Amino acid sequence: MRYFCKCIIIILLLCGCQKKDTTFNQQLIPSTQYSFEFPSSDTALLHHRHQQIKKELEYYLQRHDVNDEGFDMVARYAEEGDSTLSAYMPQGVFSLKNIFHWQQQKREGKCIVKDSQRRIIIGYFHNDTLVSGIRIDSLGTYAGQFDRHMQASGHGSYQQANGTYYEGHWEKDRRQGFGFSVSPSALKAGQWKKDRFLGERMLYTTERIYGIDISRYQHEKGRKRYGIDWRRLRITHLGRRISEQRINGEVDYPISFVYIKSTEGISINNRYFIADYQNCHQHGIRVGAYHFFSTKQDPEAQAYHFLKQTRFRKGDMPPMLDVEPSDAQIAHMGGAEVLFEHIRTWVKVVEQKTNTRPILYVNQRFVNTYLNNAPDLKQKYHFWIARYGEYKPDIHLALWQLSADGIVRGIQGPVDLNVFNGYQGQWDEFLREETVQ
Repeated sequence: MRYFCKCIIIILLLCGCQKKDTTFNQQLIPSTQYSFEFPSSDTALLHHRHQQIKKELEYYLQRHDVNDEGFDMVARYAEEGDSTLSAYMPQGVFSLKNIFHWQQQKREGKCIVKDSQRRIIIGYFHNDTLVSGIRIDSLGTYAGQFDRHMQASGHGSYQQANGTYYEGHWEKDRRQGFGFSVSPSALKAGQWKKDRFLGERMLYTTERIYGIDISRYQHEKGRKRYGIDWRRLRITHLGRRISEQRINGEVDYPISFVYIKSTEGISINNRYFIADYQNCHQHGIRVGAYHFFSTKQDPEAQAYHFLKQTRFRKGDMPPMLDVEPSDAQIAHMGGAEVLFEHIRTWVKVVEQKTNTRPILYVNQRFVNTYLNNAPDLKQKYHFWIARYGEYKPDIHLALWQLSADGIVRGIQGPVDLNVFNGYQGQWDEFLREETVQ
């Protein structure tokens, strides 16, 4: 019966009986009629999947522009759906000798074959070598270029019956180089290596929104004390891990926001907070305050300590909770669930008192290891992710800490550098809707 279904679909393909591609303007995902695992008949579930994929695409397009790697590919897919099936479907007609290949006959033109894994390929051959075509397996449909071993190599797409779609570069049947994958849960556009997503490579330009975060360490080096020359503040170097190939022009960026450490635990204060906070306002720089979270102390007491020692004005950046526990510290306090309950307590108190949603600062490893255990926090709050180096964090986020050793004119020593996830339009919206009222 399974083989019969495959044959029926092949006949439909050969006859040109293809459904018209749908687009996201119609709130549908591209057609998956070529997959052998047919979609669920649950209309509500399918509609939910389609809507989630649409949201992922909209989120990406709102925060990227034509200067970003792969933007045109993602934008085309969002507008037109999957165009690769029609692009790579071999043209012309079959002759009997090209159906499932007789041993002594060289393949040329449009042929149907099976590869070593018994996957059916409708492909274009030249000199007995597969060039491009459509390959069908039990999970979905590949459309694109092939190598001489009939493995996906070069440009191609893979549409799964569950709605997940990938388009980009392939090598030896694995995603390699640039590509994007979209599913109901995530859109990943960036570099891939041996089927593993590395991340998005950001292009740094003057159009992006940059900021810094500071503490007493920007004022103290051993016994020496340093001031900050607020009139001269400019970012002049992004740090040693940022490739110069990803920088457009000279690094001489204005600073649009500053976060200042205010408190830690239930008793530690930053002695420089008030002066730095006042200087930001005097020099027209958006400013916010953060609290360094302790796993050993009561979260409600920490929240009230932060509120007591910190200043807030209308238009200030949202308060931020800096969460950097080690695995051992999380285990010692009772595990991730206990940690998340403490975080919920802190943000609830601060949000009620300031009428502003706090931002949660964590690193990429924390995201990968723990964050899925707290979907409520992930959905409700903005995140600030620390991930140093070439690749942007793999999560919806507000801010990205890209470097811990940036150089800022007017500040002594290395500085944490950050970039807002979006451009001026999204930044203006963030300032209207998310800052202290």
